[in-house]
Amino acid sequence: MSQSAARSETLRRLRAATGRLATAALRRLDADYPWFRHLPAQERSWVGTVAQAGISSFVAWYADPQHSHRSATEVFAAAPPELTRSVSLQHTLSIVRTVVEVVENHSDEFASPGSEQEVREAILLFSREIAFSAAEVYARAAETRGAWDARLEALVVDALVRGEVDDDLPSRAAALGWKPGPTLVLVGLTDGALGEVQSAELRRVIRRSAPGALVGIHGEDLIVIARSDDSHEELVQHIMGTFGPGPIVRGPKAVTLIEVARSTRAAVAGVIAAPAWSMAPRPAGADDLLPERVLVGDTAARERLVAIAYDPIVQAGGSLSETVATYLDCGRSLETAARTMFVHPNTVRYRLKKVAELTGWDVLAHRDAHVLEMAFALGRLRDTSRETL
Repeated sequence: MSQSAARSETLRRLRAATGRLATAALRRLDADYPWFRHLPAQERSWVGTVAQAGISSFVAWYADPQHSHRSATEVFAAAPPELTRSVSLQHTLSIVRTVVEVVENHSDEFASPGSEQEVREAILLFSREIAFSAAEVYARAAETRGAWDARLEALVVDALVRGEVDDDLPSRAAALGWKPGPTLVLVGLTDGALGEVQSAELRRVIRRSAPGALVGIHGEDLIVIARSDDSHEELVQHIMGTFGPGPIVRGPKAVTLIEVARSTRAAVAGVIAAPAWSMAPRPAGADDLLPERVLVGDTAARERLVAIAYDPIVQAGGSLSETVATYLDCGRSLETAARTMFVHPNTVRYRLKKVAELTGWDVLAHRDAHVLEMAFALGRLRDTSRETL
């Protein structure tokens, strides 16, 4: 038999055996790989489609080796893109290896007499093509998924900055790996304008310290939203180095997505307001910057400052509210406040100590006095407007 006739006979036998070889390959996969047995029925059928396409592609390649790349790529075109999400590249290569081994083990059955060695060499060459095609498919899928994740991340962070937590946001955040739990929010500045490569590298650096963190880069603003059950204090120290010069503001504690949105908005407003406090720590808490945030028009800061630094003192009754107001109005002088109220200075000091225990702000300290002075001014204005309604 001539070489051409032998090749034609082998090709005829191959075409007749494709269904039987695909069935044998699936049986091997089921026997050798527990992960394959545990796949849902739909995904098992996808793998079966790939195995069948692999054998058919080998037949087409054997008939015309000049179209090797196209034939190998068509193997994975037979399955939906979702397969790359449920079956890893490592598992895909296991599928390829199993299919190749099955075809090789049955090569003597379909190879015409005298062409067995040629068929084995053809199988080895085609397996190389398939392996490269698999890597190419997964690389493209990873690139596409990375671009999609980047767009989705930008949408989620932008929504949190705007405080727009609609019904779709939780599922979008979950798709990026975020789930409800203790979440750290840090906002600051980048080290100048960043290009695409620099932005990608910055994200990689941050996620080494905070896996799964949402990272937003808005101009020169850097927003980091990191869900972590570990110590947030240590996490802050690790992440701080990724920010450029300038203020860094830490948002209030957050667990739910709505709380994360509030924390993010507070931290963003804090970065804008931070220059008004020349002695602001780095990082500064968003609540530590409440007076400055009020000055830049943050209505949420205005309401929170009154709620936590004015209302508790007024609601405590007694003379605490009058004592704080008098002390502040008298230039923060204990003696002057005592004379104005006709009490001993120690009485004023005692009452102010009670205020510190109640609110956490010590009016005898310069910064805390500034916070309470702003809170009392805002509280009085609110109460006066209510009286006039």
